[in-house]
Amino acid sequence: MENKKKFIIVEGPIGVGKTTLATKLAYTLNSKLLLENFSNNPFLKNFYKNIKHYALPTQLFFLLQRSNKFTNEKYNEIFNTNLVSDYFLDKDKLFAEITLTNDELNLYKKIFKALNIKTPKPDLIIYLQADSSVLIKRIRSRKISFEEDITENYLQTVIDVYTKYFYNYDESPLLIINTSNVDVNKPHDYSMLLQEINKEVKGKKYFNPSTLSD
Repeated sequence: MENKKKFIIVEGPIGVGKTTLATKLAYTLNSKLLLENFSNNPFLKNFYKNIKHYALPTQLFFLLQRSNKFTNEKYNEIFNTNLVSDYFLDKDKLFAEITLTNDELNLYKKIFKALNIKTPKPDLIIYLQADSSVLIKRIRSRKISFEEDITENYLQTVIDVYTKYFYNYDESPLLIINTSNVDVNKPHDYSMLLQEINKEVKGKKYFNPSTLSD
């Protein structure tokens, strides 16, 4: 399938299905896939047990990991190919704002600025939404050990900061999809999402599928 959008980002809170959708999109659109590699962050498991204590090293590990993916050399490589990614670099700052103390946040911002990370401007951002109750069920069902301590309250905080951010976002076309009643692994549901994603998006567009496929 021809892909007129060179750089697509799939974003949203943990458990919403962004990695699954990004992976399927990259295959369908014959694009390179760029995934967030969270499993090798040594601080992540303890972060969910004690957010206050482990927030700074967790955030800095992710920031440095992502900065390595967007060096000047890799930036040019990425810019010259079709790409689907399951994370948006700006999410780092969102998570930093809700987990770090003021002093930690100031340090984080200085490091972020010093890294001078360049990323291509996305042709489309797909922001996936779901209620916290839906997300917690999905997270529990996949039985990943370091996710066991995630709480619904924490998920709601993440949802709120994403909602606020994308409410004011206007730098790229934005497609907001409510996934509460969608299973991207079902061919019918994925086909429905793909059809919507392939449409031209100007500004901000909402898509709210109301029923699951049979």
